[in-house]
Amino acid sequence: MGSRAEGITAADDALAGAAADRPSPIAADADTAARTPLARPRDCVATGVAAGLAAHLGWPAWIVRVAFVALTCLAGAGLLLYVWLWAFVPWSPAPAPSPAPAPGAAPTARPRRRAPVAWLLVGASATVLVAAWITSRSLVSGEGGAWTWWFWATLCGIGLAVAAGAWSTFIDRPDPERGPRSELAVRSAATALLVVTALALVFGPLAALGPVAVFATALAAVLGIGLVYAPTLIARWRDLTGERTRRIREEQRSEIAAHLHDSVLQTLALIQNRAGATSEVARIARAQERELRDWLYAGDAPGESDLVTDLRDFAAALEIDYPVTVDLVVVGESREPASGELAAAAREAMLNAARHAGGEVSVYVESRPDAVEVFVRDRGPGFRLAAVPGDRLGVRESIIGRMRRAGGSATVRPGAGGVGTEVRLRFPAEEATRG
Repeated sequence: MGSRAEGITAADDALAGAAADRPSPIAADADTAARTPLARPRDCVATGVAAGLAAHLGWPAWIVRVAFVALTCLAGAGLLLYVWLWAFVPWSPAPAPSPAPAPGAAPTARPRRRAPVAWLLVGASATVLVAAWITSRSLVSGEGGAWTWWFWATLCGIGLAVAAGAWSTFIDRPDPERGPRSELAVRSAATALLVVTALALVFGPLAALGPVAVFATALAAVLGIGLVYAPTLIARWRDLTGERTRRIREEQRSEIAAHLHDSVLQTLALIQNRAGATSEVARIARAQERELRDWLYAGDAPGESDLVTDLRDFAAALEIDYPVTVDLVVVGESREPASGELAAAAREAMLNAARHAGGEVSVYVESRPDAVEVFVRDRGPGFRLAAVPGDRLGVRESIIGRMRRAGGSATVRPGAGGVGTEVRLRFPAEEATRG
C-alpha cells in the first residue's frame, strides 16, 4: 500500500508540474487582448505598413523594414506582401475632434506622410534613366550584351516617373501639407524626364543600332507621359460626375419641394389653423410640417450640433409631447455648442413653458460679438419667483444657478403687460464658445 500511495503521489506531482509548465489559456487570451490591433498609424513615413505591423508584433520598426527588403530579394515576395498589407490593412481610428477647432485648421483625421514619396520616385526615375543612358554609350561603341539591361532599365525609369505622377494625384493631392501645387510640380518634373528620354531615343545614335527596341522604348515614354496625366483626368472626371449628380439631385429636390409646398405643406398649415394650436391634430400636423421642411430645405448635409440646432430639435419634441407651439427666431451667427450650460438652461426654460403655460411659446436667440442671449416667452398665467416654495429648485438651480455657476446670468420676470413669463439667459461670448 505504501509503494502504491507513493506512486500515486509521484504521478500527481508530475501532472502538477506539467500543468505549471503549460501556458494558461487565460494568460494567453490576456496576452492576445493586450496586443495592439493591426492598423496603420495616421502619422507615418509613407504608408504606415511597417510601423503598423511592428506595433502589432511588438518589434522595432527597423526590423520589419529590413525583413521586407530581405523578402523582396526572394522573387519579390516582400514587395508583394507589402502591397497586400497596404491594400487591406485599415488606418487606425481617427482621434476625437476637439470641441472648438481653430478656424481654418486642417482635419486631424487625414493621414500625415512625412516622406516626399513622389519626389523620391522622380529622383529614382532620373537615376535609372541616367544609368541607362550611360549604358547606351557602350552600345554605340560596339560593346554587346547590354541591350537587355538597357531596355528594361529604361522601362523601369519610365514606370517610376508614371508612379510619381499617380502618387502625387491620388495620395499627395488630398494631403493639406502638399496639395495641388506639389502635384503640379511633380507632374511637370516627371513629364520633363519622359520628354527628354523620348527625344534622346528618337534623335540619338541608338536609333540606327536598334530601331525596333529604340522605337518601342520611345513609344513607352510617350505613353508614360499620357499615364502621368491620366490620374489627373480621372480625378477631374470624378469631380465633374459628382458635381453633375449633385446638380441633378438638387433639381429633383427643388421640383419636389415646389410640388409639396403647393400641396402638402399648405394642407398641414390649414389643419393647424382650423384645429387650433393646442389640439392634438394641430400638434401632429405641425410636427410633420417641421420634419418635411427640414427634409426639403436642409439638404443632405447633417446639421452641426450647435445651440440653434439643439433648440430647434427640442422644440419639435415639445410640440409632440405637449399642447404647445414653439416659434424659434435666430439673429446673428450662432457658434455655441449644444452640450453647453446655455443650451441646458434654455431647454429647461422651454420645458417649463410647455408644461405649465402651453399655447404659444417664443424662443429668441441673439448672437452678438460680446454675448449670446436667449429669451423664452410664454403667454400663460405667469408666476413670481419669490412666491415659489423654497423646496422647488427647478428654476432656481436648473436655470438661474446653472447660468451663475457657468459664468452667465439668468433672470425670470413677468412678460409684456404682465401676461405670461419671460426667461432671459445671457452668456459672455468667450464663455459661450467654451460651452
